[in-house]
Amino acid sequence: MSGHKLTGLDIQAINTIRTLSMDAVERAASGHPGAPMGLAPLGYVLWREVLKHNPKNPQWMNRDRFILSAGHASMWLYSLLFLTGYDVSLEDIKNFRQLDSLTPGHPEHGRTQGVETTTGPLGQGFANGVGMAVAERYLAARYNRPDAAIIDHYTYAVVSDGDMMEGVSSEAASLAGQWGLGKLIYFYDANKITIDGSTDLSMKEDVAKRFEAYGWHVNVVIDANHDLDGIRKAVQIAKKETLKPSLIILRTSIGYGSPNKQDSELSHGAPLGADEVRLTKEALGWPIDKEFYVADDVLKLFRKAVDEGNRQEEEWNKTWDIYRKKYLKEAEELLSSIDHKLPENWASVIPKFVSSDGAMATRSASGKVLNALADVLPNLIGGSADLTGSNNTELKGKDIFSQATPAGRNIYFGVREHAMGGIINGVTLHKGVLIYSGTFLIFSDYMRPSIRLSALMRIPSIFVFTHDSIGLGEDGPTHQPIEHLASLRAIPFLNVIRPADANEVSWAWQAALERTDGPTTLILTRHKIPIIDREKYASAEGLLKGAYILKKESSSNEADIVLMASGSEVTLALDAAVQLEKENISTRVVSFPSWELFNQQTDSYRASVLGSSKHLVIEAGVPQGWRDYIGLEGDVIGMERFGASAPAKDLFQKFGFTVDNIVKKTKILLQKSVRL
Repeated sequence: MSGHKLTGLDIQAINTIRTLSMDAVERAASGHPGAPMGLAPLGYVLWREVLKHNPKNPQWMNRDRFILSAGHASMWLYSLLFLTGYDVSLEDIKNFRQLDSLTPGHPEHGRTQGVETTTGPLGQGFANGVGMAVAERYLAARYNRPDAAIIDHYTYAVVSDGDMMEGVSSEAASLAGQWGLGKLIYFYDANKITIDGSTDLSMKEDVAKRFEAYGWHVNVVIDANHDLDGIRKAVQIAKKETLKPSLIILRTSIGYGSPNKQDSELSHGAPLGADEVRLTKEALGWPIDKEFYVADDVLKLFRKAVDEGNRQEEEWNKTWDIYRKKYLKEAEELLSSIDHKLPENWASVIPKFVSSDGAMATRSASGKVLNALADVLPNLIGGSADLTGSNNTELKGKDIFSQATPAGRNIYFGVREHAMGGIINGVTLHKGVLIYSGTFLIFSDYMRPSIRLSALMRIPSIFVFTHDSIGLGEDGPTHQPIEHLASLRAIPFLNVIRPADANEVSWAWQAALERTDGPTTLILTRHKIPIIDREKYASAEGLLKGAYILKKESSSNEADIVLMASGSEVTLALDAAVQLEKENISTRVVSFPSWELFNQQTDSYRASVLGSSKHLVIEAGVPQGWRDYIGLEGDVIGMERFGASAPAKDLFQKFGFTVDNIVKKTKILLQKSVRL
């Protein structure tokens, strides 16, 4: 401990953060006042002295990134954004947690200036920060030059006891240590309180030793309630450690200043109460008759961040001007990447497959597409959770991302699906990098929180899932996803695409890479399936509309039956259509790779595809959701139970995914028809 004690304006500024947070939570009758009160000294140092940021240009390319992983402490962040001059007003503070306010209960990316990511589910922000540091490291290695370091910033985060308990943080911390992310600095608010009470109830491990084992540099500030110099020195030491990420453990008091609720769970997840607010203000020497009080000299002190931010950005602009003149190609490439602008004619390199190429798993086709794109999309990077060969996610001939080769484009996440999802989101949020991840569809369960948050934030993360059905075969029901398509389709703004063959895979990648307003999942087969003869049937470009007529009915009248399918079952539907036509049953086949893309089409287009005939869906997943398209008179050949361990061909036979069963089901449907 340095011995430096808080005095004068320091105390008033820190208590302003505390009382704004207290008052906002009290007025909302909802929220978490304790953590903001304990973290106020850190906020004062971090936002006034440490962060490189410009409140008047929150999207400045070379700003430091800051994440409040402990999103329940949102009023701490909102107070600092208001005080330092972001587009958050005192009126916004007063509207904390109210409908359509800029100050929702947990920080939301895209709603509030200065909020880098949506946090709330603990541990997600921790993983996002690792992703942002990965993006900084990669872009710096690719674009910086000895005379012009244009990507040179830190990623900071505040994490809580709850973050440390969530498994995603452990996964992400392990990777950060593995990669030696020296510009990643986290502050651990070790107030030893959760909603249930003391952390002694559930957590007695030595966090410092755990992170040292991960390969982190660890420092401790014993009295983070008062020791500003200790916080400053810890940051300075962390910045000097360039080969390891840093964890600064802050011993704080939750609800600091509250006579009856300091160091208690009573200040964690509920307002202090009017009486305790008054007592706390008295204890802090604060006017008890004023709400949301900000002294002019305190506001003036914090607002220096505006001038300092402008100065920092102007200084960087000088470097950027030199860079643009000397390295024009690289500058234009970087700007295009940050703006998510793809090179002209980039899609022309995407492979076109022909039926004579033979049967091909869609995962294999995806690997071919990725490698064709690797050279025309220089900032396309990605990897898998220990399934690189299975997912076909390797960019051949490209380096592995590591401490030694930070411009490497193949990322090895290990068996860490949960962190992989959060890291993918962090890289995407940083901007400048197109990134994808890969694992088996069954393990999307582990990634669901990250996938959901990417959709909530409307960011273009790309998630590749292979081994998409009972078609994966002998690994059995533990690995055979049956409910996962329905589960993913339930997430708003998430595009779920299950291509029918290699050519649909090509168009699926184009759809995923061109999207800017949300995430995409590609659902791919392990087993080989025929490449559909596109001279005989419709172009795979129809995938871009979500569903399209692959084979028209033989008669000039309305089809007797419309067979609809996704993925590998589309070929099965085509084969069944051949048999049905032989029996004079006019059959339309619709390839239906994406509900979400289809739902975006006009009513007239959707009606033209679906027609007015009866519908039979063939999909190796649970039938849930298909009734929206087929009505009560249609039927679904799907999975009503878990799979089994056997070769894929035997499983498809057992569960009714055969031409004979489709023909049988069609005839049953048509026998129920009453034609007027």
